[in-house]
Amino acid sequence: MSAQTTQAVQPGPPARSGGAAALGWILTIGLNVVAPILTYNQLHDHGWSEFGALLVSSAWPVLDSVISLAWRRKLDEFAVVTLVFLVITAVVSLVGAHSARALLIKDSGVTGLFGLLCLATLLAPRPLMFYFGRKFATDGTPESTAWWNGLWQFDGFRRTMTVMTAVWGVAYLAEAAVRVVLAYTLPTDTMVVISPIMIYGVLGVLAVWTTFYGKRSKAEGERRAAEAAAAAEAQVQGA
Repeated sequence: MSAQTTQAVQPGPPARSGGAAALGWILTIGLNVVAPILTYNQLHDHGWSEFGALLVSSAWPVLDSVISLAWRRKLDEFAVVTLVFLVITAVVSLVGAHSARALLIKDSGVTGLFGLLCLATLLAPRPLMFYFGRKFATDGTPESTAWWNGLWQFDGFRRTMTVMTAVWGVAYLAEAAVRVVLAYTLPTDTMVVISPIMIYGVLGVLAVWTTFYGKRSKAEGERRAAEAAAAAEAQVQGA
């Protein structure tokens, strides 16, 4: 890759379509978060097993992928990751005993496996956070998707996506390990309260850090590009 490409200022996003963005957010949150949770809770409350309830809940991300294929003619990676996460949860729910302590440990296993998934994608052509970023930084239109995909040519952007994915992976592995230790050392009633706090607390911290790091990396890239342009201009004038 040439120095010019490396130092170039990353282009800004195209104008967003408010309607497309709103509809995309509604479908994403509704079919990948709200509907699976409601479906699981309702089925589990009516006597379904954890595995059965999770299996039925996983139909919603599949529907999101089908809608994405029909509407935008491309597969929604976010829905695929959500589906994988639900499958992991269902598989973990089948393993071992079903005591209260065992269920707490299984929850830790799910987040730990998600951390491993993040780290595994570092070996793929593009890491997991690239696809998560594209889902939430664009409105899903061909123009905004092409803009996000085009950012991959910049060294700084690639480094940012890689670092973000690595941090999320390590954080969730660490969170899972800590929760397993606490599950064996603290009373179950205490862990029932602490466990969800840890889950959402780590998610909140990671979300804030990701936003801060992304903005800082962008500013640093723009600063380096400006310095490179100034140096090139000075060299031309000196010649």
